[in-house]
Amino acid sequence: MTAPATSTARPSAVPVPYRVAAREAETSDTATIVLEPVRPALPLFAPGQFAMVYAFGVGEIPLSVSGIDGHRLTHTVRTVGMTSGALHALRRGDTVGVRGPFGTGWELPAAAGTDLIVVAGGIGLPPLRPLVRDALAAPERYGRLNVLIGARTPQELLYGEEIRGWRSAVRVLTTVDRPDQLWRGEVGVVTTLLDRAAFAPGASSAFICGPEPMIRATAGELVHRGIDPELIRVSLERNMQCATAHCGHCQLGPLLLCRDGPVVSWTKARSLLLVREL
Repeated sequence: MTAPATSTARPSAVPVPYRVAAREAETSDTATIVLEPVRPALPLFAPGQFAMVYAFGVGEIPLSVSGIDGHRLTHTVRTVGMTSGALHALRRGDTVGVRGPFGTGWELPAAAGTDLIVVAGGIGLPPLRPLVRDALAAPERYGRLNVLIGARTPQELLYGEEIRGWRSAVRVLTTVDRPDQLWRGEVGVVTTLLDRAAFAPGASSAFICGPEPMIRATAGELVHRGIDPELIRVSLERNMQCATAHCGHCQLGPLLLCRDGPVVSWTKARSLLLVREL
């Protein structure tokens, strides 16, 4: 019988072995993998934080946690290169290296009854998924919960069965850029869904993850509708390599996003995102 995993005291600079406990295909190029520590375990992750996941012999990339169950980590990975392709191809029983937790997390509001607006574009839903789960686990603490999801096509929408379960307690709105003949939902950019969201601007917090043009448009519209930019949290992405604030590849203005992000307030991000990433 395997001894229970114990946590290391701080984020590891050396990859710690984790084993694939489960894998589920989400779309043709996206899969969700559940990792469990072989021993020792990394410190507990918070929603919004990320790990550096190493495919042995291929490379290492940052992946936000899309689910947290004690020391078991869930990541949703889309194939866009060699390393993400290797991680996407993992099967149950395979081993990877994991470093973390790194970065800042989402902060659910302390004020009781606050309305929540969660906005995801593209592959931006996985980092927000643990936040939604935490909010659903304590419905008495929050007001209305809105989850707005945008994707390029209906086939790229993630977590179909789970989201169908959310709809009993959450206002879930979805839109796609390119519908197929079977699609009966909204068509267009995700900001068009804000007209159907239910929230009081003076008592709301928002959480946004997705492509930068979508972040700029959504955060700008929420500010226009009266939400304090300090209460709008966005998750930013740059070229993460060391994840320890030493190499400088993830620098965005005065921020090193592996340390000072990826989650920051729109107050901080607004002026920085005027500079497009090359």
